[in-house]
Amino acid sequence: MGLADIVIKFILVVIIFAISLLIALYSTYAERKVAAFFQDRLGPNRAGPWGILQPFADGGKMFLKEEIIPASASKFLFIAGPSLSIFTACIGSAVIPWGQQLTIGSHVIDLQVTDINVGVLYILGVVSLGVYGVMIGGWASNNKYSLLGAIRAASQNISYEISMGLAIIALLMVTGTLSLKEIAAQQHGFWSHGWFTWNIFKQPLGFLLFIVCAFAETNRTPFDLPECETELIGGYHTEYSSMKLGFYLFSEYINMFISGAVMATLYFGGYNFPGMHYFSGNVLVLLGVVALFAKIFFFIFFFMWVRWTIPRFRYDQLMDLGWKVLIPLAIANIVITGIFITFFK
Repeated sequence: MGLADIVIKFILVVIIFAISLLIALYSTYAERKVAAFFQDRLGPNRAGPWGILQPFADGGKMFLKEEIIPASASKFLFIAGPSLSIFTACIGSAVIPWGQQLTIGSHVIDLQVTDINVGVLYILGVVSLGVYGVMIGGWASNNKYSLLGAIRAASQNISYEISMGLAIIALLMVTGTLSLKEIAAQQHGFWSHGWFTWNIFKQPLGFLLFIVCAFAETNRTPFDLPECETELIGGYHTEYSSMKLGFYLFSEYINMFISGAVMATLYFGGYNFPGMHYFSGNVLVLLGVVALFAKIFFFIFFFMWVRWTIPRFRYDQLMDLGWKVLIPLAIANIVITGIFITFFK
């Protein structure tokens, strides 16, 4: 890899990082607007036209608020918790194929930071690491409510990661690869030779299992038990203030963004879209990027829609769903997929 390639990769990393933060920033605005719509309210409407500057007002408040570290807290781990949480949220985007190859002059730019042949395992590994930020923050706070929230988060993530992994195994049986780039390429267009190419049509049950697990992994309603206000005040970030609290909140929205990108890539064709064979060159590449982000924004809206529509589960219901329903369904999906591949493919 030459110097020019390194510079291009660095620029791509910076752009993806900036987009992730910008989407996380405006997801807070969208969340409040969606909530207002469902509750027949206006939502933010004072900071700028239609309240579009509200995220910057909230960000300024986070930066300017007094930073408090409890006297009895473990200072190093108290700082490390939110730092690890935001770090693991951001690095998940490294293996997402945001589009096909873009040609600028003599340079061919691959719109993916890195294409590793175990990209799906990388995503699962990053998801598994994310809970450590929550656990460390909850334990370091030396607060019983924070610790209870952290324990809930750890048990919830462990429970639902199993179902998520089993759902992906069935998908890998169909695709035959762990590379996200190859999985996206296999779903070229929308319809080919009388068959739907997107994996949602090949693995509908697997997708349903995956999206339920994604809600649990991102701690979103109805699975937001780690920060259940009615029982645990604020959960694992009860003792946090200023930008440390902001890091935890931002990491949740970045995780929503990355989860949407992963679901769009694995099941909804990624950057592919119907009618793409009518286009070529850089126009096709840019339209593919737009198509991928449209799918991601739909999933972000769906996360918000569910939050303001479905009530929170009880903790025993959460565990029963994970162990008694999702895991058996995921195993059955693997068996059904194996039978289909063996006898009908």
